[in-house]
Amino acid sequence: MDRSPRPRPHDSTAVRLAALAALLADETRAAFCLALLDGRAWTAGELARYAGVAPSTASEHLGRLVAGGLLAEERQGRHRYVRLAGERAAHLVEELASQAVPGEPERPRSLRAASVGSALARGRTCYDHLAGRLGIRITEAMTVRGLLRQDTGFALTEAGLEWFDALGIPLDRSGRRPLVRGCLDWTERRPHLAGAAGAALCA
Repeated sequence: MDRSPRPRPHDSTAVRLAALAALLADETRAAFCLALLDGRAWTAGELARYAGVAPSTASEHLGRLVAGGLLAEERQGRHRYVRLAGERAAHLVEELASQAVPGEPERPRSLRAASVGSALARGRTCYDHLAGRLGIRITEAMTVRGLLRQDTGFALTEAGLEWFDALGIPLDRSGRRPLVRGCLDWTERRPHLAGAAGAALCA
C-alpha cells in the first residue's frame, strides 16, 4: 500500500500571503513602505533618492507594490505620487517593523542620518496618527488620566469621550475603522494610540 503523502492543492490564502510577504522581502521596497508611514504622498524620484536607488529601479519596485495593493498611485499632470493604500497597509508595515529583531545598533553614516534617526524616534506620524516617543507619552498620559483603557484592549472611557468633546475634536464613528486601537511602535516597541481617535487627535 502506498503511504506516501499526496500532494495538496495550494490554499489560495497561503498563496496570497506568500505573495504579500514577497512584496516586503526586498530591502528597497521595505524602505519605501517605511518612508510612506509618514502619511504623505511621495514621488518616485523622492523615494529613489531616499532609498539610494536609480529612478528606473524605484519605478519597477513601486509598480510591484501598487499591483500588490500595498500602495495607491495618484497622478497630477506629469507627476506620479504614491502613498500607502490605507490604514490597514500602514498597520501591517508598522507591525512587521516592530517585530524585526534588533541587532547591534547601526552607527549613523553622517550627522544628517543621526539627526533624522533621532527625530524619527522622538516624534513622527505613523500614517495619520502620532508615533515615536511623543505618541507613546500621549498614550500613557491618557491612560494614567483615565481617558484610555489598555487592560482589555484599547478603549476610550466615558471620561475620554468627554475629553475629546470638550476639546472640540470630532470623532468619526460612521466608518468601518475602529474608534481606537493600539499600534505597536517600531522604534519604542510599545503601543501608541491609533484608529479614528488617534487620527483625530493628530489632526
